[in-house]
Amino acid sequence: MKVIFMKDVKGKGKKGEIKEVSEGYARNYLFPKKIAVPANKGSLKQLDTRKKNERKRAEEALREAQALKEKIEKITIELKAKSGEGGRLFGSVTSKQIAQALKKKAIAIDKRKIELQEPIRSLGYTDVPIKVHPQVTAKAKVHVTEA
Repeated sequence: MKVIFMKDVKGKGKKGEIKEVSEGYARNYLFPKKIAVPANKGSLKQLDTRKKNERKRAEEALREAQALKEKIEKITIELKAKSGEGGRLFGSVTSKQIAQALKKKAIAIDKRKIELQEPIRSLGYTDVPIKVHPQVTAKAKVHVTEA
């Protein structure tokens, strides 16, 4: 019997897949728990529509991420910190501080998306990669100045 999985089932199939399973397994386990539905014309049409909608949402999210990338790359994030001799900072500038500075400029980015290899420990300009979307990474220009 062919079924369309509505949820991931370990060892059997992933959500949205059409698979052949035994009739008893489908009737006694998959259907009562609403893990799968029979693969008939109506359910196949619903699956096709759902996949089209998911593709549209994914494309929209990608467009929004690219627009956000352009917005981030146009601005310079100004941060002030105390420093000693040679432009070396007392402490460091972290991804949390960068996220807060972006928030002040009306750009909400989670600090975990800022891919700072190690905190900034010197004055000057630094390019910081920000993972806006799984396929889009923006380079933010961070300028650390003397406080």
